Amino acid sequence: MDISRLAAVGLVLFSVRSASAADTIKAAWFSRDISCKVGSLLAGYGAKDVSVAKFDDLQLHGLALDDGTTKTLLMSFDLLGMDSDLIGRMRSACARELGVKDDNVLLTCTHTHGGPHARRYSGDSKYGGNNDMYAKPTDIDSEYVAFLEKTTVAAVRELARNGCWRECRVGFFSSQCDENRNRRYTTSENLASFNAHRRALHKLTTGIADKELGTVVLLDPEEYTPLYVVGNYAAHPLAFHAPGRGGLTITADYPGFYRRYVASNTGAQAMFVSGACGDLVPKDDELGVNAARRVGENLAMASIAGIIDVQRNATRFVLDKPRLGAKIVKMRSRLRGPYRRMYGKEEAEMELQLMAIGDIAFVGVPGELVNELGLEIKWHSPFKRTFIAYCATDYFGYMSTANQVAAGGYEPQSQRYASRDTLKLVTTVRDGLFDLRERLFPEDGFGDDPYPDNLALPLVNLPGGIKSSKWQRGAEK
Repeated sequence: MDISRLAAVGLVLFSVRSASAADTIKAAWFSRDISCKVGSLLAGYGAKDVSVAKFDDLQLHGLALDDGTTKTLLMSFDLLGMDSDLIGRMRSACARELGVKDDNVLLTCTHTHGGPHARRYSGDSKYGGNNDMYAKPTDIDSEYVAFLEKTTVAAVRELARNGCWRECRVGFFSSQCDENRNRRYTTSENLASFNAHRRALHKLTTGIADKELGTVVLLDPEEYTPLYVVGNYAAHPLAFHAPGRGGLTITADYPGFYRRYVASNTGAQAMFVSGACGDLVPKDDELGVNAARRVGENLAMASIAGIIDVQRNATRFVLDKPRLGAKIVKMRSRLRGPYRRMYGKEEAEMELQLMAIGDIAFVGVPGELVNELGLEIKWHSPFKRTFIAYCATDYFGYMSTANQVAAGGYEPQSQRYASRDTLKLVTTVRDGLFDLRERLFPEDGFGDDPYPDNLALPLVNLPGGIKSSKWQRGAEK
């Protein structure tokens, strides 16, 4: 290596080591195989799809954090979704094992369609096929759910008693990745076409697509090597689900490829958290294993690129105050007509769960939130970065905007709550996020909105810093 490259490496290492005196956080993590058996019914496309093969393991990934006063646990399951009663039982049991409140344990599902029925579901053609509003308690894989619950609680118990806790720094990065598309095409008269059934119209779709890839990385406090990575992106895990055998295969889909690529190339363990992908799919959806590999590995490479930026710009992307907090907020909503008849009541209550790692927030939603609502939550959040955690507190069907309900199409047909409460959902989350952040950072603003002065923020590292820039020298004269 020549002298100039040695000097450059030394500069990077010096900047990294000089930043290591800032706050750290303790972390421990685990993973478990939660695969179903070949021959199990698969969720997602119908109640009677029998698996004939297995491509890779379905996994549960858990990440526990401890800032010295508060502990949190984030768990991601390779499942399509879970009902609130199952989530509630596991959340409470895991919270007891860790000695924390239920609020501090967040469960979320990657939403793979290559996994078993862990939620109630009915495909009774009497009611029009794939329609979960008439689900019965028997429309669930009870044997698998018992195994899942036992495995999850045992994993958390093992972590609580014998977990290997490590001191870490917390870094984050946000990038734009063009790996998804909106699957709704809306005509001029506001009628929605479901493009998954009309592939020739894919090129016409111009709907909004949230392309943010969020990366949270735990770093060794001395060397800044990555220890654990959480990726967050919004696209239905439907790349693997090819016609025929591909649609009857047990698989984690592209999130599995994401995790494996990150682990094999960085040495860090990885978790994938699906974002608000209610109306988003991968660009190459339903085209098989190569499509799943391409999406997962492209996202993984983007996360690795983000980690490089985190390492080399620690003052910007490594948190100095990785305080932990969590909160469950609830809202009541009027049910739509068919569901009022189904439940025998006018209203239902939904849980929305908030978890903060310093200035990074995760929002757990109770179903398949469309990306437009996910973006609304992000836009109105007071945290630096906010990421959606899909199917986290319940499986409450699709959750669409009011105008999407007016336009019709696939997603709104199973919406359970009244469309007029769409903004209520957003504002409930917004208010909860503000309350949570004010509790974690009471020194910021003292009740007023903090507006940082970023007029002099350099976009690149200038020799000597901002004072060496032409703009700054001119301003000083």
